[in-house]
Amino acid sequence: MKTLLKFLGPILILIGVIILSVYFFTGSSSNTYLASAGIIMVVGFFAHILINRKIQ
Repeated sequence: MKTLLKFLGPILILIGVIILSVYFFTGSSSNTYLASAGIIMVVGFFAHILINRKIQ
């Protein structure tokens, strides 16, 4: 369980990157994809820092 928790931040960042690639390849003009990807990537970044600080 600790290994999954340790990689939760990078997994969230990869989900944000996937959302950005969907936005790019579909040619959508909606900012919803951009906002959700940005929020998920920022949450993943801070989750990575905070969770790894608590585990170690």
